[in-house]
Amino acid sequence: MQENRFDLIVIGAGPGGYVGAIRAAQLGMKVACIEKRPTLGGTCLNVGCIPSKALLNASEHFASAGSGSLGKIGVTLGSVSLDLQQMMKSKSDIVETLTGGIDFLFKKNKITRLEGSATITGAGSVTISEGKDKGDYKAAKILIATGSHPSSLPGVTIDEKRIVSSTGALGLEAVPDKLVVIGAGYIGLELGTVWARLGAEVEVVEYLPRILPGMDSEIATKFISIAKKQGLKFRLSTAVKSISADKNGVSLTVTPADGGDETTIDADIALVSVGRHPATDGLGLEKIGVTITPRGRIAVDARFETSIEDIYAIGDVIDGPMLAHKAEEDAVAAVEMMAGKSGHVDYDLVPGIVYTAPEIATLGKSEEALSDVGIDYAKGVFPFSANSRARAQGHTDGFVKILACAKTDKVLGVHIIGHEAGTLIHECATAMAFGASSEDIARTCHGHPTLNEAVKEAALAVDGRAIHI
Repeated sequence: MQENRFDLIVIGAGPGGYVGAIRAAQLGMKVACIEKRPTLGGTCLNVGCIPSKALLNASEHFASAGSGSLGKIGVTLGSVSLDLQQMMKSKSDIVETLTGGIDFLFKKNKITRLEGSATITGAGSVTISEGKDKGDYKAAKILIATGSHPSSLPGVTIDEKRIVSSTGALGLEAVPDKLVVIGAGYIGLELGTVWARLGAEVEVVEYLPRILPGMDSEIATKFISIAKKQGLKFRLSTAVKSISADKNGVSLTVTPADGGDETTIDADIALVSVGRHPATDGLGLEKIGVTITPRGRIAVDARFETSIEDIYAIGDVIDGPMLAHKAEEDAVAAVEMMAGKSGHVDYDLVPGIVYTAPEIATLGKSEEALSDVGIDYAKGVFPFSANSRARAQGHTDGFVKILACAKTDKVLGVHIIGHEAGTLIHECATAMAFGASSEDIARTCHGHPTLNEAVKEAALAVDGRAIHI
């Protein structure tokens, strides 16, 4: 039984779980990680972040090659055709390589990998009742990192054939003539973009009067105008009442969100992208008395400890944004505190990124959030159309917006829509982590010609002294 005793058992091998397991092993703990899937990496690597970005990249190349836009820079192509099977194989190969890489890291760090469905039977006790490694396991501490599942609409069953979640949308065997995306959040817009580029008619249905709920509204407004030019259609302030499916397609019954006559939308595929919910079923939390919040997440204290001593939780199962990088930060902080070290996550500095074209990246407070709490702020905006590198690359859509405290000039929020926005935002993340002012960013020398110069110019614009506009 000695081999079944550990310092830490991590349940879930997604970005939070596997990172937590590795960091714990680095700190000298004897670690086991339990995962239901036969591959490591969780939703993110298997059916989420990585395969979706692989398809976004591939579909962007396909759309660019087929649009004729390359002719403007002297690249002339013949006819362009889509090999969807090869595109999906390439996606799968990337996933296989990365999940295999985590397997290597587990072996390198001497982490015991256990496959199966775990139930916590009490403090320090875990049972695997289904899967390859059935048995009872003991640990001084347990870390729950089971992530989340796609949510659906009331009365709507996701069959992953006609009515699909993000998982099904990543593995369609043919390009649908028409795809309806229900929900205009990150995931819906990204996957809608993929299939629109590959030739589908894509219509996005959103209950709210805007896309990207919670994101800076100026950014959202700019993106919807760009997305429409790319061929996406939007039906906002619209409620989906029901979805029916048969072998030929799907039929959606919709009404105005504030009430009104019903209309019907027919399509080949409906993608339900209305959020995610914590994956805690089967863990036995209620039976052992773990406190759950009104929103259905696991309640934890500042050390990520649940209401049961030595049982911890991180990532999507606790409060905060359901993002892979947030889960990673949670994991490192939680494990380091378990080991008697300090750990901290600044949830105001968790970047939100939408990997469309152009990309969208946001950090800190939006204008709406600052106005809601009565904080006076100054705003600096700089368009990529005035940035020399963006001009040279042909990526002139979008802008950088920096919000700074009107009194102290401390940067409170940064919002970017444009090429490589997800990369550019991290300059600002570092600056904000150290309490930088817009003046600090403005007076930092930025290489020329780079997209990052737009960040510098936006910082200058906070004080009304941008150079190139």
